[in-house]
Order: sequence, then C-alpha cells, then structure tokens
Amino acid sequence: MTMRAALRLHWPEYLMEAAELGLFMVSAGLFGILLEFPGSPVHQALSNPVLRRVLMGLAMGATAIAIIYSPWGKQSGAHFNPAVTLTFFRLGKVRGWDALFYVVAQFVGGLVGILLVAAVLRAMLFHPSVNFVATVPGPQGVWVAWVAEVVIAFIMMSMILRVTSSRLARHTGLFAGMLVAIYIALESPISGMSMNPARSFASAAPAHLLSTLWIYFTAPPLGMLLAAELFVRLKGRSQVACAKLHHQNDKRCIHCGKGCKQNG
Repeated sequence: MTMRAALRLHWPEYLMEAAELGLFMVSAGLFGILLEFPGSPVHQALSNPVLRRVLMGLAMGATAIAIIYSPWGKQSGAHFNPAVTLTFFRLGKVRGWDALFYVVAQFVGGLVGILLVAAVLRAMLFHPSVNFVATVPGPQGVWVAWVAEVVIAFIMMSMILRVTSSRLARHTGLFAGMLVAIYIALESPISGMSMNPARSFASAAPAHLLSTLWIYFTAPPLGMLLAAELFVRLKGRSQVACAKLHHQNDKRCIHCGKGCKQNG
C-alpha cells in the first residue's frame, strides 16, 4: 500500500489514535491536579501519598479501559502507544505506513491533550507537585528506572499477546487497565510508570524535562519487542492475533481486513 492510499483509506484510524492518547493525557492531567496539587481539596483530604498513588492508578486504569472499549478504540485497535504499534509492526500485523502514521498521530495527540489541560489549568499543571504529570526516574537513578520500564513493558506486551490469542481475548482491555493501575500504584516511584514514549514526550516537552526522555524512548519498545520475540519462539508466529486489543466487535479492521471493503 502506498502512502497516499494509506492516508486516503485509513485516516479515520489515525485520528482515533491521536484522540485516544489525547484523552488519556487529559485524564492524567486532571487527575494529577486533583490528587497532587496542594490547593486541591482532595489532596488536602488525603495526606497519604501511597493512597493518592493508588487512586491515580485506579483512575488511569479505568481511563485506559474506557478508551480500549470505546467505539474509537474498537476500530483503531487502541494502541495509543508507539511501543505497541512498533511491536505489532515487527510481528507483521501492522503495515509500514499505518505504523508510521499511528506513531505520528500518537505523539501529536498526546501533546495536544496535555496542552489543552495547560490552556485551562495552567498554574495548577505547572506547579512542581504536578509538573505536567511528567514521568521521571525515582531516587534509585536512571538505570534502575530504565530496567523497570523494560520489565513492565515486557509484562504488558506478554499479557496482550497471550490474552488476545486465547478464549479471554475480549477481556484484554480489562487486563491492560488492571496492569496500568497496579504499575502506577507500585512501580511509578521507580520510573514514573510510562511504558509509552509518546505519553512521556507529551509531558516532558512542555515541562522542559528532556534529559531523561531517552529512558522512555528506548526501554518500552525494547521490553515489548523482547516479549514479542519470546512469544513467537514459544508459541509460533501463527499464534499472534490481530493488532487490536478488542476485536470482538462490528468495527472495520485496517490490520486484518475485517469489515473493510478495500484495504489496499
């Protein structure tokens, strides 16, 4: 498929991917302010940072689940993460131009999402306690953060590949949301819990926190690619399902052709 054909046929999915990460960042910004901004009544009522982190995890896990099971998520596949898209491309489940435009859309959508929050709640989002909900390494250092990002990304993609190819495939989004919630509650003090280069860039760019962005550009893709390699070696490439987190729906699929009159 040529670039022009991909744009002509699949532009709705590209816009959906942009909107999905944009909405995720809006949710992250709003809940970050609600739970961490010192002037927030919720922050003042909840003095325990661990409890606030658990609530943030639940909020973002629920956000991820809502996006995956939304009409847009069901159609685009609900990657909203360049590492996920790159892994499915490596597995031969996403075409080259689709992968490129998905990744571009994810980066643009994530940045637009956080800038929308900044436009409305600038002072609160700028506050050091919120700081654009940026993902930053914990006190253990950058290399511990990098390893942690590899590990959580590896576990996430391993789960996606195994569940989407099983009888539980329609529940993949629930498992993904639960992992997001657990990671934020338990792992975020180590690496900030990104697992997503576009998500980290969206916060880091306006916050001017670019020095550690390499962690989130390298570790999540590596972790997910390693998970894909292990899955293929253990199960075989034929067991890899389509590049959608939810495929049991009536939406067209630009990846496998389901519901498409023409796919290039």
